[in-house]
Amino acid sequence: MSGASHERERRRRFFVPAPASASGGLPPRHIADAADRSISISRRWLDAPRLTRGALHQMRWLALYLLPPAFLMLLWHGVTQAGWMPPQILPAPGLVFKTLVELLQSGEIASNLLISSQRIGLGFALGCAIGLPLGVLLGVSPQARAYMEPTLKALFAIPTIGWIPILILIFGIDETLKVLVIAKAAMVPIVINTSRGIREVPARFFEVAQVLQLKRRTRLFKLILPASLPAVFSGLRLGISNAFIALIVVEMLAATEGIGYMMVWGRKLFQLDMVLVGIFVVGAVGLLIDFNLRKLERRISRWERADA
Repeated sequence: MSGASHERERRRRFFVPAPASASGGLPPRHIADAADRSISISRRWLDAPRLTRGALHQMRWLALYLLPPAFLMLLWHGVTQAGWMPPQILPAPGLVFKTLVELLQSGEIASNLLISSQRIGLGFALGCAIGLPLGVLLGVSPQARAYMEPTLKALFAIPTIGWIPILILIFGIDETLKVLVIAKAAMVPIVINTSRGIREVPARFFEVAQVLQLKRRTRLFKLILPASLPAVFSGLRLGISNAFIALIVVEMLAATEGIGYMMVWGRKLFQLDMVLVGIFVVGAVGLLIDFNLRKLERRISRWERADA
């Protein structure tokens, strides 16, 4: 096929009108440029469904993620509007939002949240400092597991709130009490999940380590800990969840400031909107910490895969 015939076929396919030419020769330059633009637009149009599918997938995921809280909010609004529960027991969402704004503007949430964050930070750090080495020891040493695990299981079976009266007699109601209660609550899942994750490392990994004659230190830090990383982070996330529960409990029982104390004060004044604000603040902070732990886990796991 000649060049002129090929150009006429391309114009016909993309609906480009033929130029008016008395000589019947090749088309002008701007006609060829229009045909090229038509081809480019057609290609972009063909690629558009891929972008649309990706956007629809993200929108579907976001809708599924927001559906449960949206349903609860609608249910809450419907119950309060229908008057099924008195406003003294279940305040309307608008009143709770108004109280949240007022507490944010007054700085009461910020000051109490700062105090609670310091307590949970110290308690969780202490729980990790004790729980991680103890979990590693129980995981790698059958002798330590045989001697220590029964006693630890008995101590872990006692609820955290059961330790509070004894700790109050020993340490009083100062900050030491709160930090120790939070540390104990966070330590339990960290120890259990770390030990379980190490014991569940596949046996073939240890066989490879024996063939390569790896040192115990190298085997621990390059083989055992990276392989047990998902279980360790599961323990950390459960630990921070338990730490928040212990924080609220201990601030309700033996504190004069903090988010838990603010919730108790709202209950005493029969202002349930303040209690709900405290619940939402604790939930939001816990969700943020859990999100950051998941992000850190993915990043460390990616580094480990890259090193491997």
